[in-house]
Amino acid sequence: MREGKNVILVADDEKEIRDILGLLLEGEGYLVLKAQNGEEVLEQADSEVDLYLLDVDMPQMTGFAAAAKLRKTYLAPIIFLTAYSGESDKVMGFSVGADDYIVKPFSNMEVLLRVRALLRRTQQYTSVKAQKEPEISDTQLRYKDLVLDLEEQSVKKGDQVIVLTYTEFRILELFLSHRKKIYSVENIYQSIWEEDAVGDSTIMVHIKNLRKKLGDNSKNPQYIKTAWGKGYYAD
Repeated sequence: MREGKNVILVADDEKEIRDILGLLLEGEGYLVLKAQNGEEVLEQADSEVDLYLLDVDMPQMTGFAAAAKLRKTYLAPIIFLTAYSGESDKVMGFSVGADDYIVKPFSNMEVLLRVRALLRRTQQYTSVKAQKEPEISDTQLRYKDLVLDLEEQSVKKGDQVIVLTYTEFRILELFLSHRKKIYSVENIYQSIWEEDAVGDSTIMVHIKNLRKKLGDNSKNPQYIKTAWGKGYYAD
């Protein structure tokens, strides 16, 4: 945040899209930075950027490649802009650090709603965590060989650090904080996004990606269990 404004870095190789998004977001009071490829994203990235809005297909360095490098240093949420809507493309995006996905062509209202929602969730989560910290003697959740550090927002499996996105961490924290409670896709969406499910496969893709990162076998999962026809849980 700079000068009391949320900072959003918009990256797209099409100048028209950069300009449209810039005007749209600046009209809502955001401070907008612009980049035309992944390399320029990394040049402008810093801790004051509150959200990255990245096109997937950019020259020199794609949005996927830029996001993977950003995630080594920064935790700010990432939204991908893409012409591809297939599940494999979403899995790829989430695996390199995306928190949300917007498929082209998109409406201006869709962009604004998703940006507002993601910034609100991130800020509310940070605020609540900060308020609770003085009262918490143990900021870790332990489950089998997993350790979630709520203060650092990090996950370890044994001695191995598991890199999760903000959204993935929140989903895993939800399961481990309420063991044995079965969450439907709608329940998870409402708990994390604080709004009704949008009817796509977002949650299922996040679960699939979480299992992959944790080394969990979907046919015989050890961490995130499936209650067929009902939802997911940790036992």
